[in-house]
Amino acid sequence: MEAINPNFSDKAKRDYYTIKQALDGNQKAFAELVDFYRDSLYFMLFKMVNNKIDAEDLTIETFGKAFKYLHLYTPNFAFSTWLFKIASNNCIDFLRKKKLKQKHIPIESTQDFDDSDPFYSVQTNTPDPEEKMIIQQKEILMRTIVKKLHPRYRKLIEMRYFEELSYQEIADELKIPIGTVKARLFRSRELLLNVLRDNNVSI
Repeated sequence: MEAINPNFSDKAKRDYYTIKQALDGNQKAFAELVDFYRDSLYFMLFKMVNNKIDAEDLTIETFGKAFKYLHLYTPNFAFSTWLFKIASNNCIDFLRKKKLKQKHIPIESTQDFDDSDPFYSVQTNTPDPEEKMIIQQKEILMRTIVKKLHPRYRKLIEMRYFEELSYQEIADELKIPIGTVKARLFRSRELLLNVLRDNNVSI
């Protein structure tokens, strides 16, 4: 890593040395970074998406992406600035894709369209290259961590994130109440972060 910015605050310096430890292979340092910023990231994302489940998912994605590219972080600016920028960009991309899934674009024209017409419209959810990269990064991270989960939780994560099934579809396939699906998925997200704290994952 480059030399630390002399104008860094004590917190920024703490992060810098923690990152150095993480890059040197100290898995506990990754968990410390999660502890430092998990709550503040979650609340920022919750304000953006206004949905607890989505905010929790996006928080995990943010850490995953940040850890995957931690070697690219340069201490010219605070780690928190870099991390929150990743979170913000990822969230904006999430909202954009969510909006696209709710829209239809006509095949014959780019003018105003009637999205109730199933014959002359197609759903525009084909990812562009940037979206594909994000999806691939997410899948690599999730598959690495999911392997360490209990089979019951692993199955839920695979159905939700890899097969992209809705809560209702998962409930129907597993023949369990939708409330149980949500509760177990919430627990699964907790376990994903706990895996980092257990020092068993190399990201």
